[in-house]
Amino acid sequence: MPTPHWMTSLALALGMLPASQAGAQASRPADLLAAYSQEAGRPANAEQGRRFFTSTHGGEWSCASCHQNTPSTPGRHAATGKTIAPLAPAFNPERFTQASKVEKWFRRNCRDVLSRECSSSEKADVLAWLITLRP
Repeated sequence: MPTPHWMTSLALALGMLPASQAGAQASRPADLLAAYSQEAGRPANAEQGRRFFTSTHGGEWSCASCHQNTPSTPGRHAATGKTIAPLAPAFNPERFTQASKVEKWFRRNCRDVLSRECSSSEKADVLAWLITLRP
């Protein structure tokens, strides 16, 4: 029997269920932020998230290479040219609503940008910054 949505959201918010183990359950960006912060063992820092997002980390690409410096408008994949919907949740309500999808894309994109997976603190910081962006 699947876990009811409210129980998964509560577990994420309380840090009882890591975001990486939340599965395909629907959630809110704030739930994922709480889980990443809990995993990191510290509160998220939105300014660090902004700097992380716009930095190249020694490679050619940054997150902004595909998602724009302020990801409130559609981006374009740097290699394929494919259009990417806005990343900031206020501009695309579907973003950060399924933990399994969030983990999938963090895993892929962090490997492209960093040549490794992002840490929980990096995910928390980036998500904290994205949540601050408003129309």
